[in-house]
Amino acid sequence: MPVLAPLSVVIWAWAYALGQFVVLADRPAEVFAGVAVGAALLLATMVAVLVTTVGAAGPQAVRRARSLRERARRRRVPRQLDPDAPGRPRPRAPGVRPATA
Repeated sequence: MPVLAPLSVVIWAWAYALGQFVVLADRPAEVFAGVAVGAALLLATMVAVLVTTVGAAGPQAVRRARSLRERARRRRVPRQLDPDAPGRPRPRAPGVRPATA
């Protein structure tokens, strides 16, 4: 997955820099709270990017789902026919004995 390698480097550098900032800060609790919110936002963004680019089940499943949706859109809905319309034979019910071919 070529998307994960650059993201992991960015996340590592970001976490290292913010960790050093928290250690050197005057009020580390407030800075750490901001870091936690930023980490949650970064994680949510990363998950959103992965889900939209790769999909939950992988690229093949995404392609298959897309092709099935396109095929369903191309298909026409069958007409609802009246089975009791004049000129139509009545469907036969199954008999007591099996039908012979």
